[in-house]
Amino acid sequence: MKILLIKDVKGLGKAGEIKNAKDGYARNFLIPKGFAKTATKEVIEEWQKEEAKRKAQMEAEINEFGEIKKTMENTKFVIKHKLGANGQLIGSVTNKEIANMLNEKGFDIDKKHIAHTTIKAPGSYEIDVKLGHGISAKLNLEVEGE
Repeated sequence: MKILLIKDVKGLGKAGEIKNAKDGYARNFLIPKGFAKTATKEVIEEWQKEEAKRKAQMEAEINEFGEIKKTMENTKFVIKHKLGANGQLIGSVTNKEIANMLNEKGFDIDKKHIAHTTIKAPGSYEIDVKLGHGISAKLNLEVEGE
């Protein structure tokens, strides 16, 4: 029986491939579990249209992340934090604080996508922010004392 794989199946193939499978395996396991559909002309055309939509959406996201990267790298961000008597920060600047500051500026970034070491002193820092699809931006952050 010819089937179109909807999801990757170990030992059989990857999503989007048309394979020959035994009738019982296809009818009793692959199709009911949503791993495959019977490979008719209509199903294949529908899959190709959906795949084209996914590729277009991915390209649009990549372009959007590229624009966000340019904006982030050309902007200087400032965080004000309390200082102790010795000139060091009380506590440290965390990913959560940086994410909140970015969200206030209009960038929708989760704290898990910010990679940095603990910031315990005022100064300038360059921080990596992962945007998605392998695109990351260098964030110019200035930490000032209050």
